[in-house]
Amino acid sequence: MGLLMHLTCLPGPHGSGDLGQGAHRFIDFCAEAGVSWWQMLPVNPPGDPPGNAPYTSPSALAGNPFFVALGELGLLSGEELRPPQDVPDNRVDYPAMRHFREQALRTAYDRFIHASDDEKKPFHAFCDAQRDWLEDYALFTAIKQVFAGKPWYEWDPPLRDRDPAALAEARQAHAREIDFWRFVQYQFDQQWQALRRHAAEKGVALIGDIPIFVAHDSADVWAYPHLFRLNAVGRPEFVSGYPPDAAAPAGQKWGHPLYDWDAHRREGFKWWTARFASAFRRFDAVRIDHFLGFTRLWAIPASSPTAEKGTWWPTPGGQILAAVRDALGEHPIIAEDLGRVTRHDAALRKRFGLPGMRIYLFGFDANQPQAMYHRPHCYTHDSVAYTGTHDNPTLMEWLREVRPRGSARMARDYAGARGKQTHWAIIRAVMASPANTAIFPVQDVLGLGAEARMNRPGTRDGNWTWRISADALTGEIAARLRAMACLFGRLR
Repeated sequence: MGLLMHLTCLPGPHGSGDLGQGAHRFIDFCAEAGVSWWQMLPVNPPGDPPGNAPYTSPSALAGNPFFVALGELGLLSGEELRPPQDVPDNRVDYPAMRHFREQALRTAYDRFIHASDDEKKPFHAFCDAQRDWLEDYALFTAIKQVFAGKPWYEWDPPLRDRDPAALAEARQAHAREIDFWRFVQYQFDQQWQALRRHAAEKGVALIGDIPIFVAHDSADVWAYPHLFRLNAVGRPEFVSGYPPDAAAPAGQKWGHPLYDWDAHRREGFKWWTARFASAFRRFDAVRIDHFLGFTRLWAIPASSPTAEKGTWWPTPGGQILAAVRDALGEHPIIAEDLGRVTRHDAALRKRFGLPGMRIYLFGFDANQPQAMYHRPHCYTHDSVAYTGTHDNPTLMEWLREVRPRGSARMARDYAGARGKQTHWAIIRAVMASPANTAIFPVQDVLGLGAEARMNRPGTRDGNWTWRISADALTGEIAARLRAMACLFGRLR
């Protein structure tokens, strides 16, 4: 049994959840509740405002700087740890939180650089060990600051095109800024490894998330432009999306650059292997977001205003997964196989022994062509069952606001749900299913409604901001989860 909650959602004093006491207390709650898995969203740096999405990160390998717990650094005074009044503690206000946390990290760095050589040895060892990605990320982030946040494809051509002389000059001119971003990544890593050790001691394993795409304005695309379908000035020829359907008649144009698969093959999928290696350094298991993209991607001409003119391009997903397995060995991977599942998708998932996902809410959605597939009595052992995901309404929001109402009534009747215990009855139905693993968004465990929704796909404002109150997860809830997990054989 597992719980799904992103780090930003945790309680804490500095405008967002982080790797500090709130995360450690949540692990303690999981252990008390018999929860074996803590699933998160991507922990890479968030995308630029206004989206702030963890799925459009400027780095596929770096950790989120704003997850560094400021109070754990031992480098800041009480006054410096006190956030200004414009940083709320009941939701994430990204501009205010980012500004406060970055200034605090810079103050901490100014003190850290005066530490003794012995005290800085672990920092230098980390930088050496992570050099392959860290140097490009730190340089990218420093140059982006110089250009006031402009995307790399709008930088001066020598830097945009990574002219060696221009890069050498930038490294010298911005050495301190580059070192600051190394320091931030070092602190993230130190705190992450401490959290992972605590989780392991408590019998709680961590599940991460690997988005299939990376942002165009990212250190990855800037450092490895040959691995993407870009023109001579760094602009994508084709971008990602999804074809028209009943929900979106013009389709969905997501805008990520598409991969040059021939270039990836020539390098033995080394870049993909590095992504998975980074994830498994942090997590015990990972979820591949948009796993269906491992068989085909919808390629849209970048100049097209909508997704209607796209075409399907095949993806060498089997070769990618084989390269990762050969390089890293066997690791637990969840395939997010939601959408129009084809026989090729199912065959690829089964070939590598990856469990797929089943979503209770989808089983009663009139717009779902495969609704029965998502009803608990149809789950197979090789699946991970959820009440919902971060992209769905919360369970109670869906039940209260879904149309037609007959769907909500059927979802309640299926679980024998009544009144205030509705969410618990549905959790019980998922627990009782044959699925090997059952994972629940914390919002559904708490029976929260629309106010606690994490993301509304297709919108940019107001997402990723929900935070849990410090006293929400009580001993009574822990006891109820544990009793249910014991009843259905889901205690580790």
